[in-house]
Amino acid sequence: MEVILKSDNEEKIAKILALAKKLNIDFEKKESGIDKKAIKQKILNYKSDSKLPFGDAAEWERNIREDRELPFKK
Repeated sequence: MEVILKSDNEEKIAKILALAKKLNIDFEKKESGIDKKAIKQKILNYKSDSKLPFGDAAEWERNIREDRELPFKK
């Protein structure tokens, strides 16, 4: 059986690992390596160089649909 426990609280994890050692349970400790706070701040502080960072949606749609005639177009 495999159980995955995740926590930011090192003290609680230490208690769980100590209990696992007492009970002779094998365990592996892996660091996630992901700084969620840094990622969140990067997203929240995002600034684009242009007014429309993903391009002009209307222009894109015109280019994509130029070969098709729409049903309401006369």
